Amino acid sequence: MDTTVISVTIGQAPPPRLDKALSRDVPADASLSRTRLARLIADGCVALNGAVVTDAKAKVSEGDVLDITVPVASESHIGPEPIPLDIVYEDDDLIVVDKPAGMVVHPAPGTPTGTLVNALLHHCGDTLSGVGGEKRPGVVHRIDKDTTGLLVVAKTDRAHHGLAAQFEAHSAERAYLAVVHGMPDTGDPRLRGTRGVSVEPGAVIRITTQLARHKTDRQKQAVLFNGGRHAVTRAKVLEGFGTPPALALVECRLETGRTHQIRVHMAHAGHGLVGDQTYGGRRKLSAKALSDAAREAVAGFPRQALHAAILGFEHPATGETLRFESPIPADMGRLLAQLRA
Repeated sequence: MDTTVISVTIGQAPPPRLDKALSRDVPADASLSRTRLARLIADGCVALNGAVVTDAKAKVSEGDVLDITVPVASESHIGPEPIPLDIVYEDDDLIVVDKPAGMVVHPAPGTPTGTLVNALLHHCGDTLSGVGGEKRPGVVHRIDKDTTGLLVVAKTDRAHHGLAAQFEAHSAERAYLAVVHGMPDTGDPRLRGTRGVSVEPGAVIRITTQLARHKTDRQKQAVLFNGGRHAVTRAKVLEGFGTPPALALVECRLETGRTHQIRVHMAHAGHGLVGDQTYGGRRKLSAKALSDAAREAVAGFPRQALHAAILGFEHPATGETLRFESPIPADMGRLLAQLRA
């Protein structure tokens, strides 16, 4: 196996542990995350003053020389495919993509090809320095196949680690636009009485539950209040449609990012997304509230009306604050135009 050796001289006042000192002093352009370094130590790929050391807690001192033998990143088992991408931003560390409806993010048994990862492998080519020792893009977060909008993907191990830490700490900004059934009203006793729902200043609806796989339908997620994973969504109505209002455009902001979180939470609150067949987003609309054309547009909308519109985070290498906005996709734009007509 081809390898490269990186030599690191420990600087002044180092942390006492090998792994922490190495993480501090390894050159940034090596693109080695703390997790990757820990794995290299455990695999016997680090020598301290010429002697291999596998104990991450080994003591180091100023002036010690550490040689890290890094295997060249192996080729991914996933094949590159020349699929067009809407690239919003790209540099040596990461890439931000505006994903279309119908594209799966990562290959799975049911969709082994045609995914965002296949497209990125082709687009990035040799610019991928490797994530976890493999030449592949580092997927930090995902959006559903039929949800459109912004995703950030790491091109280096360092970027993957830094971005993952931000998403884990809930410090990344993520805002979605959704068209939902009904008009979420913070003064509605039914909504206020729904378990897990509370109201925050600014007419913001906070939905706090646990989420886990559905017991009988493994393709779905279910709301729980014991067990599962903590999930928080904040929703604010931007616009209502119909007289009386039968639908609403809602901005949903994620504190956590669980599978199907917005779709499950809005359905739990009684306001399922238009077009969401999985979570009951198809309802009969009153002819008195909406025009025939508007009702036809809603009935014929082929996917959940959900778009990842805003994505913000701190660049894991430069520390710069990056924020991106994606316009409403064409199909949702046509739907909103009919609702406003």
